[in-house]
Amino acid sequence: MPARLHRFALRCYQRLPTLGRRWVVRTIAPSYTVGAMCVIERRDGAVLLIRHSYRSRWGVPGGLLNRREEPADAARREVWEEVGLDVELAGEPAPVVDAVPQRVDLVYRARPAAGADLDAVRPVSPEIAEVRWFPPDELPELQVETTTALIALARAANEPRPGWEVA
Repeated sequence: MPARLHRFALRCYQRLPTLGRRWVVRTIAPSYTVGAMCVIERRDGAVLLIRHSYRSRWGVPGGLLNRREEPADAARREVWEEVGLDVELAGEPAPVVDAVPQRVDLVYRARPAAGADLDAVRPVSPEIAEVRWFPPDELPELQVETTTALIALARAANEPRPGWEVA
């Protein structure tokens, strides 16, 4: 787009009310789904994995956010709806952007909530075929999204925080 036309379009855009600007952005920008998922670890380091009824590899509990739902609330809700476990989230999520399917996942590290009955963890949703705790050195074949989520969490844990000096 020529620079003059671009500047004109920006001046028009600037004069639009907020809702008008949002409509323009949502009309011309690509749409992405946003999901939240939890990597749940027990005290002994075992990780909770699920196997969906429609997939053969193992994954972690998670799903899409509802409209106007906070990502942390969605992560806890999805775990409860899929395996009936209350969890506590640990730290900030690691974002994963997958451009091809146009999906953004926020990956949380979590642990069972205090007093949670770990023996009662079971499939609660028809979409979940199996639920099991796996030691970290004995993980089964994982879904691509789960492998990507684990890598994102590992990277986030090793990234220096902005403004912090690395010794």
